[in-house]
Amino acid sequence: MKTGSTYLQFLAAAALAGQVVSAETIAQINGNKYLSPYNGKNVTNVNGLVTAKGPSGIWIRSTAPDSDERSSESVYVFDRNFGKNLTVGDVIQLNGTVTEYRSSKAYVYLTEIINPKLVQKISSGSAATPRVIGKDTLSPPNKAFSALDNGDVFGVPNNVSLISVSNPTLVPRNYGMDFWESLSGELVTVKSAHALTKPNNYGDTWVVGDWKVTGLNSRGGLTTVDKDANPEAIIIGSPLDGSKNPAITRVGDTLGDITGIVSYSFGYYTILPLTALNVVKAIEPRLPPPTTLISSGDCSGLTVGSYNVENLWAGSAHLVNISDHIVNYLRSPNLIFVQEIQDNNGETNDAVVTANLTLTTLTSAISSIGGPEYEFVEIDPVDDKDGGAPGGNIRQAYLYNPDILQLRKPNFGASTEANEVLPGPELKYNPGRIDPQNPAWTASRKPLVAEFETLDGKNSFFTINVHFGSKGGSSSIEGDARPPVNGGVEDRQEQMELTANFVADILAEDKNANIIVAGDFNEFAFVEPLENFLAISNLRDMDEAANIPQLERYTYLFDMNSQELDHMYISQALKPKAQYEHVHINTWVTLAEQISDHDPSVAKLNVCKK
Repeated sequence: MKTGSTYLQFLAAAALAGQVVSAETIAQINGNKYLSPYNGKNVTNVNGLVTAKGPSGIWIRSTAPDSDERSSESVYVFDRNFGKNLTVGDVIQLNGTVTEYRSSKAYVYLTEIINPKLVQKISSGSAATPRVIGKDTLSPPNKAFSALDNGDVFGVPNNVSLISVSNPTLVPRNYGMDFWESLSGELVTVKSAHALTKPNNYGDTWVVGDWKVTGLNSRGGLTTVDKDANPEAIIIGSPLDGSKNPAITRVGDTLGDITGIVSYSFGYYTILPLTALNVVKAIEPRLPPPTTLISSGDCSGLTVGSYNVENLWAGSAHLVNISDHIVNYLRSPNLIFVQEIQDNNGETNDAVVTANLTLTTLTSAISSIGGPEYEFVEIDPVDDKDGGAPGGNIRQAYLYNPDILQLRKPNFGASTEANEVLPGPELKYNPGRIDPQNPAWTASRKPLVAEFETLDGKNSFFTINVHFGSKGGSSSIEGDARPPVNGGVEDRQEQMELTANFVADILAEDKNANIIVAGDFNEFAFVEPLENFLAISNLRDMDEAANIPQLERYTYLFDMNSQELDHMYISQALKPKAQYEHVHINTWVTLAEQISDHDPSVAKLNVCKK
């Protein structure tokens, strides 16, 4: 867990300076809080059963457990050489120094014993029996992570307290982080585990076992809902025997029983399995069905899609797959809000800003496989001013079917020109950008506003294509800061307010205006920026309008959660008979099969003049 001779020399010096005490049990070393009461002290004659061995140390379990559910009966002994002549099942007595370790100040500390000295091997051949989660232990809490979150893990402001400073007493019956902390170092078994997400690049996979969960969606993932981000989940890390977890795991796959050590690494409570995971049963179907929403071809049933296509440029290998998704899974919507369109040469950081070749290549690929000959609408950003990958110049764009729709009174605004709502209502620029020189948009995409109409000119609607500031800089949901840092939340607060005010200006001119706001909001519907957006704009959430079940509202996978960062909001005039579907073409598949990190969505709306 630690490397570097300098660090080890530092720990050795600290041990020499530490106070020598005698801890009767491992539970006393761990204590009933996050930080050990013996931190920095030398302990002697600590008895424990070796339950597992790793490349840098061993884990031991107390031979004299207490009845306090708050204090773990196991601890990690960090030393690469200490366990070489020891075997799982040995009962040993050791001396050492208690320390709290973390690799980043953003993480929670892990209690360890360092500089161990073997006093004696008491016996060998004892059974190292894992404790079954939910049977031999409490069941993981399924609502709250920490008392320090004050009831809302997404609360604003966040980062108002630190576990490392507050060091709260553990309440493992109520709080997920407290629960896993109370089992730190323990050998456990997760019964009947299934995968919540696809593995990361290291094979680490989030799971739940046979305990009670909240947020279970129909695919087998856990959906983030208001104030609940599923603390009952646990990530399965690198196997202790050096084997590799499978890379083909998908959401909902059955993994069977998993036995390993509860630890904490890289910002999360983790189970280090004794050996690699095994997919016992792969979930079916492998792919989601295409949308059922088909355009009527007129104003009574226009289809509108939204898709973050993840850094798409003219030479992207995944461009052909994106076109396939649009034609065969979204069924060629009449209008598509697209996010993360890069300039013509992608991340080559030069003076190229235009995306004409990117969008022409995409629309040609769509038509070549039977889709419509889309036309596109976009405004070039100022070079390197809209965030995203350096040189990529990502922006939003519209693809529209010219057999169905056209821009109303086209009048393209420039990169830095602010759009306005004129009497009518009409747009000063069509398309145009919302207040692009406002500092709220620093290193972020400016909303792209347009007005479309049917070819007869009788039915029009306003659109705002958004890609708000990223969550970069967020802390781990199981990190030290409570509530966790929601990176960029202040920027998104301002960005959404500016956008909502623009919507309000349209509705002030015509309360029955047809308005669609869609894209990558980089925020959840129940967090303050979006709550304020709805309050100011008076729009309706399409999930609500179309009665999408709460647990089926997801377009993205992150940590243990299926979550929704991509949204569509409509004005009241569009609500009657509105239909909406999320097409899980990227969240359901394996990591290798994933084309974008977002799922697209499709709506069907009546835009006829009322």
